[in-house]
Amino acid sequence: MKALESSATVGADGKLSLPQGVSDVLPRGGQVRVIVLVDEPPEADAAAWSRAAAERFLADDDDADAAYDRL
Repeated sequence: MKALESSATVGADGKLSLPQGVSDVLPRGGQVRVIVLVDEPPEADAAAWSRAAAERFLADDDDADAAYDRL
């Protein structure tokens, strides 16, 4: 399997437009595997980390510590 990396443009219709050099080496009428990576704004990443940390912290909360939940 050969991997190609390139950026692409997403049109208003949701279709990806690949650069000419990339589309030239794709098999016509054949199948390819596609992985799409989308950049997220930094604040979304920070919020996700905070949420995951809180979930992990609470998942390890022992029933013996339940008294502190009422403070």
